[in-house]
Parts: sequence; structure tokens; C-alpha cells
Amino acid sequence: MPRFAYPCPGCRTTNSLHDAGCEYEGRDWHEIERVYTDVLSVLADGAVEESTLQSAIPDGPETWSGLHRAALELLRREGRLVETDAGLSLLSAADYREAVSEPTTEPVATIYREGSYPGAHDNSVFAMIAFYEMVGLSWAETRENVIEWLHQSGTWERGGFEESSPGELVDRKRHVYEAGYGWKEKATAAKRVIDAHR
Repeated sequence: MPRFAYPCPGCRTTNSLHDAGCEYEGRDWHEIERVYTDVLSVLADGAVEESTLQSAIPDGPETWSGLHRAALELLRREGRLVETDAGLSLLSAADYREAVSEPTTEPVATIYREGSYPGAHDNSVFAMIAFYEMVGLSWAETRENVIEWLHQSGTWERGGFEESSPGELVDRKRHVYEAGYGWKEKATAAKRVIDAHR
């Protein structure tokens, strides 16, 4: 089941330690959580127009703020919402999981499409695990997606692994998931090697 940790709409932190220069630094964490619960509690009842959403939040439309707007935009960017004929709608957990299972953001999209090659395996697997953690998949879902990717992309068949199975490889990288490492640096390094093989 995908999880959700109320990320700061400015820097994506999930605690009160914001990135330097984040416009929401100094805001009480409960304020950030509250804007998400305001928005999500309305959307949980079904699709609504954005103007209706603003007027339907629990404390009334006069409490709608720039922080609410920023949280709503982050939900859009992260693919948690879809536009329908009836307005904004939350994706179900299954639909969200399906939507994020194939990365579309570079450089991790290249890793997903092309697979990895010896010399890029460590960075590629790291990036895939970190990406799935970032989009909110559980460890079981992340593990399943990365093992499937290893096979479907031809990465496992290219060899170059010390581990005896894809499952063993992914399990050895669980610390990446648990620590919540970012994926961009490792994905960029892996993409350079992958691009050289294309």
C-alpha cells in the first residue's frame, strides 16, 4: 500500500528540518500536516472543482492559504490527483501504485527503460529503490518492482552481480529504502554508463 508522509510543499522534507531557503522554514509542522488533511478530507469524498475544494475545507474558505495551494500543487505534481470531468479526484492506492511503477522523470526513466549494465548496477539499483521509496511505495512494493525491473529490462541477464538472485540483491539494498536516500545523484551516474552502451 503506498504511504504518504505530508511532505513540505517547498522542499519535500517530512519533518521540521527544512532545506536552507525553504519558504516554509519556521512554520509549525502541524500547520503543514493540517493543510494536507484539509485538502485530502474534502477530496476523499469524491471529485470536486478546485473552487469548491477551497470553500469546503473544514475551517471555511477564509482559511484557504498559499500553503494550501502549494500542498495542492505538490499533490498534482506527484500524481496523487487527476483531473476528471467532475473536477479534481484522488487516485486510488492501486491506481497510484500503477502510475508510479514506471518512472517518467529523468534520469531514472532511462534506467527503467534501458536497464543497467555492469559498471552501473550499484547506482542503478540504488536509484530505483530510492525512487520507489520517494514516491511512497511500501518496501514490499518497492522490492517487487525492482525485481521485476531487473528481469524485464534485461539487467539481471547482463550479469555482473555478486548476489545469486535478484531478490538477494534487492534485499541487500534495503538500507537505501530505510534511510530515505535521494535517487538523483546515483541515477545520473548510472545514466552516463547506460548512455555509453546505447
